[in-house]
Amino acid sequence: MRRDERVVMIGEDVAGAGGVFKTTVGLLDEFGPKRVIDTPISEQAILGAAMGAAMTGLRPVAEIMFSDFFAVCWDIVVNEIAKTRYMTNGQITIPLVIKTGNGGGLRFGAQHSQAIENWAMAVPGLKVVTPSTPRDVVGLMAAAVRSDDPVLFFEHKGLYSMKGEVPDGEIIDELGTAVVRRAGTDATILSLGLTVGRALDAAGQLAERGIQAEVIDVRSLVPLDTRTILGSLAKTGRLFTVEENPRLLGWGAEIASIAAEECFWDLDGPIQRITTPHIPLPSADSLEDLVLPSADVVATAVEKALQS
Repeated sequence: MRRDERVVMIGEDVAGAGGVFKTTVGLLDEFGPKRVIDTPISEQAILGAAMGAAMTGLRPVAEIMFSDFFAVCWDIVVNEIAKTRYMTNGQITIPLVIKTGNGGGLRFGAQHSQAIENWAMAVPGLKVVTPSTPRDVVGLMAAAVRSDDPVLFFEHKGLYSMKGEVPDGEIIDELGTAVVRRAGTDATILSLGLTVGRALDAAGQLAERGIQAEVIDVRSLVPLDTRTILGSLAKTGRLFTVEENPRLLGWGAEIASIAAEECFWDLDGPIQRITTPHIPLPSADSLEDLVLPSADVVATAVEKALQS
């Protein structure tokens, strides 16, 4: 926002309250009410205004408080924001970032805890990004704001209390790049958002049992860094995905399909998806912990598969 006066922030409670998750604290004081705008409780209004602003020269960052609420404004996202550049043959671009709190584990219940990256991944015309560290929030957001295509920016709600090193100076990542968080030779574990930490913990457990797992932070579902993913698979011969999405049609299913088509002869065993069951997330703490894929579950699944 300091670099480009066209960047504006719009959403519920993003100005005076500093955001419901306190991610926009200080923006109103620095940039004023013309660039940091509180809205009514209307997801359709937020994205309708943001799309119009993007079409006419601004570069908005719009916030949908919980990713579950995309269901309220999905028509605007799917039929308007995602399609306008294509339908106008590039005469109109939509340089719009839609950021949202995503995922479970914070006891918000079935209607405020869903991971919906797979909804967005299925829509042509959208870029889909999910950071896993504070540093990546900065670098990927910088890249998203610079994109001339609409970007859905899924921030796992667990990130809001996470602390991590963020280097000084400007950080600009490239959308569509995965990162190898831990190198290994025996298995490739793909993860996204907060599941990256669980996958890394699982890899630590596996190392104690003599299994060296490579953990890849996918970071971006669209564009998808197939070069990094398939390169790792070619080295290890085994592929596992760790997802918060419900099992049916999660993002790992698409990656498994790509891997089976393009790297079948590199596989030493079946691709395995470690997911949340195909159920609404429970409200009870113990049940929510049970259904989300934990480090122990991941480690056990990988070890069992490699021994079979």
